Amino acid sequence: MRAPACGPRPRSITMHRMLDAGIAVAVKALEPQLIDFIQLLVRTPSLPNEEHAVQQQIAAQLRALGMAVDEVPTDFATLRTHAAFNDDGFAPTGRLNIVGRWRGSGAARGRGSLILNGHVDVVAPGKLTQWNDPPWSGLLRDGRIWGRGSCDMKAGLAAGIFALAALQRAGLQPAHDVLLQSVIGEESGGAGTLTTIVQGYRADAAIVLEPTSLQLCPVQSGALTFRLRVAGRAAHAALRSHGVSAIEKFALLLATLQQLEVARHAGFASALYSDPRHAAPISIGTVRAGEWHSTVAEELVAEGRMGVFPGETPAQARAAMQTAVSQAAAADDWLSAHPPQVEWFEGQFEAGATPLDHALLQALQAAHLAALGAPAAMRAVTYGSDLRLFTNHAHIPAVLYGPGDVTLAHAANESIAVDEVLRAVHVLALFVADWCGAARA
Repeated sequence: MRAPACGPRPRSITMHRMLDAGIAVAVKALEPQLIDFIQLLVRTPSLPNEEHAVQQQIAAQLRALGMAVDEVPTDFATLRTHAAFNDDGFAPTGRLNIVGRWRGSGAARGRGSLILNGHVDVVAPGKLTQWNDPPWSGLLRDGRIWGRGSCDMKAGLAAGIFALAALQRAGLQPAHDVLLQSVIGEESGGAGTLTTIVQGYRADAAIVLEPTSLQLCPVQSGALTFRLRVAGRAAHAALRSHGVSAIEKFALLLATLQQLEVARHAGFASALYSDPRHAAPISIGTVRAGEWHSTVAEELVAEGRMGVFPGETPAQARAAMQTAVSQAAAADDWLSAHPPQVEWFEGQFEAGATPLDHALLQALQAAHLAALGAPAAMRAVTYGSDLRLFTNHAHIPAVLYGPGDVTLAHAANESIAVDEVLRAVHVLALFVADWCGAARA
């Protein structure tokens, strides 16, 4: 899909052409250092609660660029009353977020200040036998860097950092501040980015450097984690008719949830989604039932994820599920007397969006076109991200944009193409130069 007609203005293209030559040379010269840095990050495991070492590496790199660096600890006590807080069950204090600030000159150029944001927490590698190489290898092979977190999203963070390094190497200084945020907790609720918002870090726009294959993604669906408890009545399996199987009753409810998903999408349309029939899917991830193979199951607990449409509130989505479950239960003799319980826990991610005609998207599209010679596709994503925290709670326009194929995220043999990271560095450097009003230092 071609990008919507919010394309670059001729003035922006001219500006990019004037700056591009020096930036392109700088990006190419930084390639060996960029590769080394991504490998270093991948080789440093950063599972939740284990991010300290990699955050210190990020901080050291930012200090080497002469940026002022704040180490901002996450403290759930300061977040718990915030509407966007999700308790992820990990350490409530001490996990560091890193915020580097490249102070602008204050000259009357450009459009404003900028946040480049990315997370260092990664998901577990899963079964090691599924990996061709150790998950923390950071191996460079076939033009790709391999390992957990390479795609999601240490390469994106590195691209943001090295975009600033390229500007410095080209002798450019922004007129407005640029903040590089390396945060924890995105995979489990967004505590890191929320901490920076609560602590007062602000800018005129934000780019969240998630793996989007260099597509502009200003819209994200939300995601709600739920638990469904279904009661049955135990009996010896040889006398199955004397009991009530919670598993069989759950089968009725599962069909209801599948029908609900279809019905909800019947009234939704958006060209930004590659598959608008699954913009806000409902999925069951775990099912636990029964105590013994020869006993009718007296309880079942299922946990899953419900998508939230852009423009829909989490409360509206929850109400839709509760209504569907209650109506299905009312039509069944057992379930009407023993109503299933719907619980909401952990991740409760809102949808988020930036208007498609916003100047942020125009400027980023212009930079992408100038650097790569073709416009970027404009897409919406079905997963939750920290974009929603910027748009909904900091009231900062934001877009997801970064290197990497999201289908490789969370999977065995995760990897990132070096050439794509270099393209991202080039685009981001041009964008920062334009948006933040860079000029010769």
